[in-house]
Amino acid sequence: MPKVKVPRKSTMVDMTAMTDVAFLLLTFFMLATKFKPDEPVTVNPPSSISEILVPDVDMMTITIDKNNHVFFGMEGQQYRAEMIKKIGVAHNVKFTDSQIKEFSLLSTFGIPIAQLPQFLDMKSEERAKIQQPGIPSDSLNNELGDWIWNARLSNNKVNIAIKGDQETQYPIVKRIMTTIQEKKLNRFYLITNMERGDEK
Repeated sequence: MPKVKVPRKSTMVDMTAMTDVAFLLLTFFMLATKFKPDEPVTVNPPSSISEILVPDVDMMTITIDKNNHVFFGMEGQQYRAEMIKKIGVAHNVKFTDSQIKEFSLLSTFGIPIAQLPQFLDMKSEERAKIQQPGIPSDSLNNELGDWIWNARLSNNKVNIAIKGDQETQYPIVKRIMTTIQEKKLNRFYLITNMERGDEK
């Protein structure tokens, strides 16, 4: 008895719906992605086994590079604009509207307050080439304490994080922690790299 041949059917799959989904996902990620802003200094934090995550919003970050220079950053353009106005009043430094707008776009900076107006008048390309000297944080001239205080006045929900290089000397880190505590803030985060399990 002859075998019955089953007619072959086309295996073509309509990919139109899959293509639509792929483009929708691509569009979503392009619009929802938050790009990392340029920072004036790169640090390599020490590693630790801590798994506590730093909050994603309302962050104030104090960065210390390997040369012990201190940099300050705060999230939120409206908070940064309000903060620099308060700093200007406290230190008797006049900031123009354009300087305030430029400052609100800075994610991190390390410039003494007296030099800020001149720094903000520069173009962004010129600012990127300048090696910023850091914010004064010693006992005689502790501008960092003023930034912390006015950042809290601008956003009382702000969380504080310290991000130091692994070559940063401990006394500067201790001084910054003391400055934070002098402002009646006793909770802050230390940013570290995650230590891999195979490291000993």
